[in-house]
Amino acid sequence: MTETVPATTDDVAFPVARGCPFAEPAEYSQVREQTPISKVRLQGGTEAWWVSQYAEGRAILADRRFSSDRRRDNFPIPGADKQLRERFRRQAPSLIGMDGAEHAAERRALIGEFTVKRLAALQPRIQQIVDGFIDDLLATRQHPVDLVRTLSLPVPSLVICELLGVPYADHDFFQSRTALLISRRTPEPERARAVDELRGYLGELITRKESEPGDDLFSRQIARRREQGALDHPGLVSMAFLLLAAGHETTANMISLGVIGLLNHPEQLAALRADPRRTPMAVEELLRYFTIVETATSRVATEDVEIGGVTIPADDGVIVSGLSANWDPSVFAAPADLDIERGARHHIAFGYGPHQCLGQNLARLELQIVFDTLFRRVPTLRLAVPVDEIKLKSDAPIYGAYELPVTW
Repeated sequence: MTETVPATTDDVAFPVARGCPFAEPAEYSQVREQTPISKVRLQGGTEAWWVSQYAEGRAILADRRFSSDRRRDNFPIPGADKQLRERFRRQAPSLIGMDGAEHAAERRALIGEFTVKRLAALQPRIQQIVDGFIDDLLATRQHPVDLVRTLSLPVPSLVICELLGVPYADHDFFQSRTALLISRRTPEPERARAVDELRGYLGELITRKESEPGDDLFSRQIARRREQGALDHPGLVSMAFLLLAAGHETTANMISLGVIGLLNHPEQLAALRADPRRTPMAVEELLRYFTIVETATSRVATEDVEIGGVTIPADDGVIVSGLSANWDPSVFAAPADLDIERGARHHIAFGYGPHQCLGQNLARLELQIVFDTLFRRVPTLRLAVPVDEIKLKSDAPIYGAYELPVTW
């Protein structure tokens, strides 16, 4: 599968749907080579600055003159209409949409949940969860099996449910709603209804935990804020919404794409099987290679800022293309080659700067355990259909696979 180089990007709406999991859209490489900081038309018709090189992208993500506040005018949200923008303005912002001292305080309140010590304590339970779902996978008599439904989605869903304190019995409910939210094909009334239903569910859950706390992240956050005299129910619901949605969808899609990538590069998979100590490096390379989250790096300039010889005016929207930056050949030689020996930990698949993903090390841990365990316990695993027949989330904010038929 390859991408055809377009003659011009003038009529192209960004972000561009990915036609192949093993190539960036041709428009990205063209813009990166010709005008790496340029005004583009977004899906939905608005305009924003598109930043496609690694150095300039990291500089913007670390620069506090660029705001993450989604309530600001001109904040770049591809495909957003007035109704969606008004919804952002009405809702309490979550961590991803905060700036400055507010963001720093919210991040400090949460970062203790993702320390090395706490993740080390979680590792045996994550291993147990992965083994349990692979037991179920191997017990399946009817082939092919959809790996998304049997492993990629349930593993991070159960992990995040136990961490946050969300009943796993409700996973069908919240997964169906988040699936609607990450598809750009979802009509706006249906998307709004999914948001309201998910926030309503989380609001009721937070209310229960305010009176009946447990040993989970939500309960600990309630206790911390109550001690500080800053118990904010709408703010807690926004926090819960972000952590629940981001905590399973991103990792689930990385599991699926990682399996596709390794099965399609058997020499890389053989090297991984020969020495599982390579798995951490392999995970970093897979994260770089697929860069599944496209627009979490959206910002608005709060003043005129010169970057890479280009002045971005105050109040203009900016999107740092993580995929394009992670395929910048001046930083990652032969970026289209999947190379688990690359040592690509400096990628920006988790963002960069103050808003770098809070749960990145939990995601790394889950990916390492899944890949090591799956390929050890199912050594003959293979795709049941050609790669170009796999149904991809090509136009979604979180890139991945809807289905992944496998057999062994």
